[in-house]
Amino acid sequence: MIDLHCHILPALDDGAADLEDSVGMALQAQADGVETVCATPHVRHDHAVELASLPARVAAVQAELDRRGIAVRVVAGGEVAQTELDALDDAALRAVSLGGTGGWVLLEPAPGPLSAELELCVERLRARGLRAVIAHPERHADADLEMRLELLAAHGCLIQWTAAFVADPGLREWIARWARMGLIHLLGSDAHSSRFGRPLALGDGFAALRELLPASTVEWMAREAPAAVLRGEPVALPAFG
Repeated sequence: MIDLHCHILPALDDGAADLEDSVGMALQAQADGVETVCATPHVRHDHAVELASLPARVAAVQAELDRRGIAVRVVAGGEVAQTELDALDDAALRAVSLGGTGGWVLLEPAPGPLSAELELCVERLRARGLRAVIAHPERHADADLEMRLELLAAHGCLIQWTAAFVADPGLREWIARWARMGLIHLLGSDAHSSRFGRPLALGDGFAALRELLPASTVEWMAREAPAAVLRGEPVALPAFG
């Protein structure tokens, strides 16, 4: 499996506190069968993330994992706030694109319900040659969520939900509806630490989806689609339902 949304880089944003915490997160990933983790530090006003330092930070974590024999690959990326998008030049956007390949940007919606402004941001991003993966829409739920997600999907976005949310048995009815509508494309752990909060794990979320969707579709979500995103390639949706 591939995790496209994780705050594994240490002492940078509100993610891993230190290198040992990063290693702990990688151990969680390895235990869950996650082979590749995209490091996605926050790119927004309340976190002073120096973009130029990210490749070296990713390399330092990878070197420590290799030294300890942990079979997890860490690749570069970022979680770009909708409110910061227009302030970033093209070079900065490509530097924080998922996989660093200049194809897809993990876009964090502005606080509150999803709005038409997010769709305009997606169009501006596309005019600059990049596509959007929409992060954790479950945090922006209101009566219009489903309609907004349909519009974003029609604009060519991929919708990435938090795995722990999808795995929640109390939400099964809603997850089934959105999955069969083709509004769940990717899962991310959105893990911030090995010591508290959500673990770096995707397995339970995909297990829930296997009860709802064809096995080939879930495999596409877990491996094929995120691998294409990391390569910066276009992604064609499979059949849902």
